Amino acid sequence: MAKPFILTVDDDPQVLAAVERDLRSNYAAEYRILKASSGAEALEALEGLKGRGDEVALLLADQRMPHMTGTEFLSEAARIYPLARTVLLTAYADTDAAIQAINQVGLDHYLMKPWDPPEEHLYPVLDDLLDDWTSTVGVPYEGIRVVGTTWSPLTHDTKDFLARNQISYRFLDVEKDEDAAAIAAAAEGRLPVVLMPDGTRLIEPDRRELAAKVGMRVDAEKPFYDLVVIGAGPAGLAAGVYGASEGLSVTILERDATGGQAGTSSRIENYLGFPKGISGADLARRAATQAMRLGAEIVTAGEVTSARVEGETKIVTLGDGQEIASKAMVVASGMTMRTLEIPGYDRFAGAGLFYGAAISEAATYRDRPVFVVGGANSAGQAAMMFSRFSSTVSIVVRGGSIEARMSQYLVDQIHSTPNIEVLVDTEIIEMVGEPRLQGVVLRHGDETEEREAAAVFVFVGAQPHSDFIKGLVAVNQKGFILTGTDLPTDPKVWPLERDPYLMETSVPGIFAAGDVRHGSLRRVASAVGQGSVCISFVHQYLATV
Repeated sequence: MAKPFILTVDDDPQVLAAVERDLRSNYAAEYRILKASSGAEALEALEGLKGRGDEVALLLADQRMPHMTGTEFLSEAARIYPLARTVLLTAYADTDAAIQAINQVGLDHYLMKPWDPPEEHLYPVLDDLLDDWTSTVGVPYEGIRVVGTTWSPLTHDTKDFLARNQISYRFLDVEKDEDAAAIAAAAEGRLPVVLMPDGTRLIEPDRRELAAKVGMRVDAEKPFYDLVVIGAGPAGLAAGVYGASEGLSVTILERDATGGQAGTSSRIENYLGFPKGISGADLARRAATQAMRLGAEIVTAGEVTSARVEGETKIVTLGDGQEIASKAMVVASGMTMRTLEIPGYDRFAGAGLFYGAAISEAATYRDRPVFVVGGANSAGQAAMMFSRFSSTVSIVVRGGSIEARMSQYLVDQIHSTPNIEVLVDTEIIEMVGEPRLQGVVLRHGDETEEREAAAVFVFVGAQPHSDFIKGLVAVNQKGFILTGTDLPTDPKVWPLERDPYLMETSVPGIFAAGDVRHGSLRRVASAVGQGSVCISFVHQYLATV
């Protein structure tokens, strides 16, 4: 089916161009954007679309237009497309007109100009209206569909994998959809079932199977490279970009999704060059595209299980048994969240308890209370994201404040967001509910309190993802990889006469960058810088072998 239309009408060329720009930026993948400079021109366009059998999902009209006001246009347009959602663009003085339009034409929403930033004042409103239109009109969906239950850990993992890799899908809940229940019954209750556009059904797919089916690279193209990069977070992607741009053959191995932990951030406000901020997913998409354009390949669902050295050759083994060899290696595998050490928590994993941002779950908890555990940037960014959907967001911090470990811009945003509360000197001591999470028990000093909770998102106890290489390179007591001057001055640890390069591990030719490296600053810009600088040391190493 052809994409439906969104039509915007305004007699002011600058405003019309701005509306069209914002609409294309956020909705061009799913909708066709059409503009008109007058009500008469817009009505003529609608008549033409109707004659061709096209669908119109949304109409945005400025109230103050000569010859035909926005309200008058929407009234006429309702005869042609009665189910299209309607939005009136108004000035402050037009509030009365907008309220009258609600009564006269069933106006769905009115927005005051200017609506900047659109991420806060425009898109959330339009998202709700478009979702409502889609459910009312019943437009056939021809993309990927995930059949499962909201409270299934396997279903959650599948949804999260697709969401983090920016692959659109529609979720069908077997508890609410009769057709979905029938699909689940045919699969003998094995969930999730992933329905592909070509008719293929994947039952309980693992990440590799799912990645391959949606067109991602899951196998390395060659058996040998100049450089293998483990991890496609900011550090790994930066290493891939600089390595490939400087003539090295590079493969980047990523077990989950490009962007790493930073890729789950709803908004990174302090990254250089983006004055309005950028989402972690958008930054990851841009960096991955840049790396591939320059010649690096990215292998998704390529989890490294072990690494070894044979002479000067570095060899990694993946979970499927595939082995990849290289002259040099950059370990940028980042960190993972520790599970909470409280009895009974395991039964809620994926059923209300999540480790990390769980972007795929945000809309699930619309108008419901959620808790975020942690006091660093990742927790703050998650809280801001969930505040757009959830009725309340409670940040639980064991320390006395969030200022100690969180960037000031996030602190300011959190304190100015009405539906976010910060609970300091507090911890969750119990989770309750059956069969899914329904509440938490909080402890504050000697006092305890039970609160309703639809979900808990954990951002504490991060540990380096270095188990696969611990037996090969030197690490500290917490598992962070030691590099450069942090290595012990012991010939048993460092075998060469020359000093190790700044980010070189105890094995010559293996480097570490980003959060997995001892002493790293846990900031996106720092990770990008380390991944970039690593490549200069890789070149110096390659010149010696």
